[in-house]
Amino acid sequence: MPHISRPTIARYLHLPALAASVSLALSPVFAAEMTSVGKGEGKVDIVAWAGYIERGDTDKAYDWVTAFETKTGCKVNVKTAGTSDEMVALMNEGGFDLVTASGDASLRLIAGKKVAPVNTKLIPSWGTVDPRLQDAPWHTVNGVHYGTPYQWGSNVLMYNTEAFKGAAPKSWNVVFEEQTLPDGKSNKGRIQAFDGPIYIADAALYLMTHKPELGIKDPYELTEAQYKAALDLLRQQRKIVQRYWHDAMIQIDDFTNEGVVASSSWPFQVNLLKSQKKPIASTIPSEGATGWADTTMMHADAAHPNCAYMWMEHSLSPKVQGDLAAWFGSVPAVPAACKGNELLGAEGCTTNGMEEFERIHFWRTPVAKCATQAEGCIPYYRWVSDYIAVLGGR
Repeated sequence: MPHISRPTIARYLHLPALAASVSLALSPVFAAEMTSVGKGEGKVDIVAWAGYIERGDTDKAYDWVTAFETKTGCKVNVKTAGTSDEMVALMNEGGFDLVTASGDASLRLIAGKKVAPVNTKLIPSWGTVDPRLQDAPWHTVNGVHYGTPYQWGSNVLMYNTEAFKGAAPKSWNVVFEEQTLPDGKSNKGRIQAFDGPIYIADAALYLMTHKPELGIKDPYELTEAQYKAALDLLRQQRKIVQRYWHDAMIQIDDFTNEGVVASSSWPFQVNLLKSQKKPIASTIPSEGATGWADTTMMHADAAHPNCAYMWMEHSLSPKVQGDLAAWFGSVPAVPAACKGNELLGAEGCTTNGMEEFERIHFWRTPVAKCATQAEGCIPYYRWVSDYIAVLGGR
């Protein structure tokens, strides 16, 4: 039986109820007239993805925390989360100032009134953000911004170059269907899948190409029939999965020591394994990829709002944006970061997918009232319960 990292449904369902539509009826009130941040409160507590907030512990060249702490007096405390659902749960519990939320969490946090509108006048670098991200629907509701864009990128297919004889896999079928790989061995027990309900979209994206008769137009907007087909594919996949991963460091160990040779992954794992001289590479197969565009959002009850605003401004500096993109393999939210960054290099943004924006199906929360299906779509609470069932062999 494959390892199930979080066996309790409660962990996934510790979420606010999401409206049937993303047209959320919110009327936020905030200090729009303020134009400067007050004195820092001494610290800022952040929920973040692994690799997103580095202080040089892993590699001294990658540190965008120490200088911030010295300049502001705000000590940065980080709680790493492995999935969007974990991030939502932590923000619901409280005790954090900021979260680096992906699009499948941000609207839930807004709907649950767990995050506050941000006053962009308090963020001098707001105007430097990529115009494609400034008003993105995963953090902007009724014209109100609920965060500052951080980074974006795709969920890549990471693979062992020795197992694939140096040739990049052309299709996601190497992780969805049992087959013999170029090294002559079966992929059964040697592949992984992401431990989160949003992974259903990866199955739907695969079916968009391989079963066009289903009529899937958007991997996050699925009818009953389309949704059933995606679940059936995931149940088939379960028979060959070694582990459902959510911890980046555990996945790195599995590729190093446990014989795993292919999986959906983040560029962070790819870059770290390559830096360790492991036979690892990544690709975006012919079907395209899901992806993430992450937003730094502030808790509605943040105990350290001034330090939080200072961090949001700091996070948009070209130096931080470029260093982070080099470390994680992501694309900066600030285009100016693509030029003149020693760690990222002249072609770093192109290498990380700057030109692939239109090919990526960015994570977002599935809702019942959807744009592409007149009959309506399967809402996220169904994705949660049904994916847990898939992991449990049902």
